[in-house]
Amino acid sequence: MVDEENVKGGISMEEKETSISIKKSTLWKVGTLVFLGLFIIALFTGGFNGIISGGSLTGAVVKDVPTGDSPTLPNSQVKVNIGSDDPVLGSKNAKISIVEFSDFQCPFCERAYSGAIAQFKQSDSFKKGEVNLVFKQFPLNSIHPYAQKAAEASECANRQGKFWEYHNKLFENQQALDITSLKNYASQVGLNTATFNKCLDGGEAAGKVSKDLSEATSAGGQGTPYFVLVNKNGETQAISGAVPYAQFEAAINALK
Repeated sequence: MVDEENVKGGISMEEKETSISIKKSTLWKVGTLVFLGLFIIALFTGGFNGIISGGSLTGAVVKDVPTGDSPTLPNSQVKVNIGSDDPVLGSKNAKISIVEFSDFQCPFCERAYSGAIAQFKQSDSFKKGEVNLVFKQFPLNSIHPYAQKAAEASECANRQGKFWEYHNKLFENQQALDITSLKNYASQVGLNTATFNKCLDGGEAAGKVSKDLSEATSAGGQGTPYFVLVNKNGETQAISGAVPYAQFEAAINALK
């Protein structure tokens, strides 16, 4: 969020009395160049939130949290709780957990899924059981109309022990997250569809989604995807956006 400054200035009587004649064509050329320059600067600094999908080039949708803004917290103040109902991929005895707060409709969350997270799952840290992945819901309902029910659907799948299979199906079919599609995916991954449909239609998992969302903002999340890496001592490292896996490696090493 950029603070605006009020710049005070005055014009002397001499300056008011002075006139300069400039051709209109020259003004148009100068104005066009200035606009292009500002557009390029904004583009590469993520300044056109709402125009560029996802809000920034790193993937974090800044200042679009439905429950209100959360200040950026230093790592020493970021706290997360891993509950017994949170889906865990990898060894539950891992010394370090990557807690991912994500939105199934967010394009940058899909980029993280197919990029850094895919690389993480191929890493020695994951394969040796040193680091696991924990998923929490962070639907940005104000800009992603299908995110809430997709989140609930994944939690309904979690109740049947197939969270990760369903999670993958959602990210691989991100352009079709309507209710009919969500129910079709349940059948495709082998869920009991009657139980799943009852859970989804009745909003049985809405409480879990709301709880995760609240935790995301409390942990300093201001957009998706948002990650908090935590070790057994409670020390944390926060990462925001669809960043390269190298940043996760650095954070993991800092927590060892």
